[in-house]
Amino acid sequence: MGREQWKKIWVGSAGNMVEWFDWFVYATFAVYFADSFFPEGNETANLMNTMGIFAVGFFMRPVGGWLLGRIGDRKGRKAALTLTVTLMSASAILIAIAPTYDVAGYGGVAVLMLARLLQGLSVGGEYAASATYLTEASAPEKRGFASSFQYVSMTAGQLVGLGLQIVLQRNMSDAALHSWGWRIPFVVGALGAAIVFYLRRSMLETEVYAESGAAEQEDRGTLKVLWQHRREAFLVMALTMGGTVAYYTYTTYLTKFLSKSAGMDKSTASLVSFCALFVFMCVQPLAGMLSDRIGRRPLLITFAVGSTFLTVPIMTMLKHADTFWPALGLALLALVVVTGYTSINACVKAELFPTNIRALGVGLSYAVANALFGGTAEYVALWFKNAGAESGFYWYVAGCAAVSLIVYLSMRETRDIDLNRVAAAGQPRERPQQAGATTITPAS
Repeated sequence: MGREQWKKIWVGSAGNMVEWFDWFVYATFAVYFADSFFPEGNETANLMNTMGIFAVGFFMRPVGGWLLGRIGDRKGRKAALTLTVTLMSASAILIAIAPTYDVAGYGGVAVLMLARLLQGLSVGGEYAASATYLTEASAPEKRGFASSFQYVSMTAGQLVGLGLQIVLQRNMSDAALHSWGWRIPFVVGALGAAIVFYLRRSMLETEVYAESGAAEQEDRGTLKVLWQHRREAFLVMALTMGGTVAYYTYTTYLTKFLSKSAGMDKSTASLVSFCALFVFMCVQPLAGMLSDRIGRRPLLITFAVGSTFLTVPIMTMLKHADTFWPALGLALLALVVVTGYTSINACVKAELFPTNIRALGVGLSYAVANALFGGTAEYVALWFKNAGAESGFYWYVAGCAAVSLIVYLSMRETRDIDLNRVAAAGQPRERPQQAGATTITPAS
C-alpha cells in the first residue's frame, strides 16, 4: 500500500474517530447526566428517557445518509467528509452548554434533542462517506484491510471516551460528575472536531471517484438511480441487522449492563469495556487482512453463527459476572465474534454499488437498518429490564443475528469486484482474476 493511500486512510480515520467519540460519549456518560434533564423519579425510567433521545439521533441517520450520501456522490467524498465533522462539532457544543431541568425545565431536553438530531445527521453521512472513502482509497487486493480501519477509528473514538470517563471517575467525586463533570467530554469532542475539519480541508479525493466519470453524470447520487440498485440496498439493510444490534449490545450498552444488571461498580464496568474494546480494535485489521485472502462471506457467516448460538449464554453469564476478569473474558469472546461483521462490513457494502451511487447506496441503506435495530438496541434492552424480563433481550439479539445469517448464506462474494467498472445493468463487475483467486459469479 503506497504512501498516498496511507495518507488518505489516516485522514479519513482520524475524522471518523472524532465523529464516533462525540457519538459514543453521549451513551457512556448518560448514567451521569440522565437525571439532570428530567424531574426526580425512577432512575431506570430517566435513563430510558435519555437513551430514547439517543435513539432519536439514529432516526436522523437515514436523512444524513441520504443528504450527505448525495453530496458524496455529486460533489465528492471529501466534500461530504468535511461537512459531517462540521455538524458534529456544532452538536457537541450544544450538549456541552445544554441547561439542566432545574434551570430551564424541559428546555434542556429540547437542546439535547436538537444536538442529537444534528449528531444523527452527521454520523449518518459519516458512515457512508468514510466507508466509501476507505474502500476506494485502498489497493484492490487490500480493501478488506483498509476498510477495517473504519471500526478501528470508531473503536478508538469510543476508547478515548471511555478513557476520559475512567480518568474523570478517578479524579472527580461522583457528585461532581453528575453535576457538571459530564460536560467535559463534549467540550473535548468539539475541539477535536475543529482540528479534524482543518485536516479534512486538505485531504485528497479518491482516484476511483476522480477517474470514474461519476462527477459528470447528471443523475449521480439520486434516489432514482438508487432504485435501480434496490436489491443491493435491501441486501445492505438485511446484512446490517444482526451486526448492528450485536455491536451496540457489546459496546455502548455493555458498561450500563454490567453496572445496572450485574451489580458491578461503574469504574470497574468502564475498565472492563475499555480493555475489551482495546483488544477488539486491534483485531480489526487482522480480520480485514484475512478477508482479503479467503473472502468476505466466511467471516460474516462465522459472526452470524456465533452470535445466534452464543449470545444467550454469554449475556446470561455476564449478568452474574460481578468481578473484572470473568466479565472481561466474556466481553472479549463476544467482541471477537462480532469482529467477523465489523472488520469488513464497510467494504462489503461499498463493493455492492457502482461509483455514481456508492455513497448514497451505502449511507441510506445502512442508516435505515441502523435506526431500526442499532439505535433502538439499548432502549429495547432497558424496556425488557424494566418489564422484569431482561433475558428476552438476549433472545432478541440472537434472533437478529439469525436473520442476517440467512442473508450471508445466500449473498454473493464481493472480494474481487472491480470498483472502477460498472455493467450495463448497473451491476459491478469483478476485477481481473489473480492467480489462485476464486471465480465469482455476480447475482443477476
